[in-house]
Amino acid sequence: MRLLICAGPATTGKTSVLRHMVRRLLAGGTRVVFLKVDVQYAEEDEQFAREFGIPVRKVYSGELCPDHCNVMVLGDAVAWARREQADFLIVETAGLCLRCSPYVDTGLGMIVLEATSGMNLPLKVGPMLSLADVAVVTKIDRVSQAEREVFRARIQDVAPSVRIREVNALHGIGIDPLLEMLGEAPEAGERMLLRGNPPVGTCTICVGKKEVGWQSHFGVVRPLENQTFYRGE
Repeated sequence: MRLLICAGPATTGKTSVLRHMVRRLLAGGTRVVFLKVDVQYAEEDEQFAREFGIPVRKVYSGELCPDHCNVMVLGDAVAWARREQADFLIVETAGLCLRCSPYVDTGLGMIVLEATSGMNLPLKVGPMLSLADVAVVTKIDRVSQAEREVFRARIQDVAPSVRIREVNALHGIGIDPLLEMLGEAPEAGERMLLRGNPPVGTCTICVGKKEVGWQSHFGVVRPLENQTFYRGE
């Protein structure tokens, strides 16, 4: 069974790209299951169940980082997919965390970025991009050729080994190369490892400390005069 983990900022077209991929996988006679990971609301699982009639699951991360939640539940999800005798497990994450990466050492890691989101977006998304196998660029018809080239160059600056595929997610143009990559990806193993390390510490505000001022906190702290920031792998 092969695993696809799809990440990316909100509204970039992740679900649209996955919808085209699922449709073509099913047309090829394979069995697909779908897991949606989000923070507090999602309906993509219900949409996929209605449209394709495939087994779906959904998990809300709540107070967990959605990428960390993905790590927590992925083992259970793979076991569920195997019980369903699936050929492909497709996971769509919330894509909100710019410090972590949801990808594991097997399967295909795919990030979806929209060309209209600003030329510097690839510089902002950190390991979610740099640890992916492929960067899918959507909404390419809404920018000029020069802007498309600059966007590609920004991706290559941050992640020179990541393959770039431009896709029209509305009409499904450019989907086939993604299916070929998924078919060539290593099968999901019994023991999976994250590709990257999470941030080096925990913000103590996240775990309940309410005091104002960095002097009251520990782990990763940020004085006003210190511009050090986490850049990811």
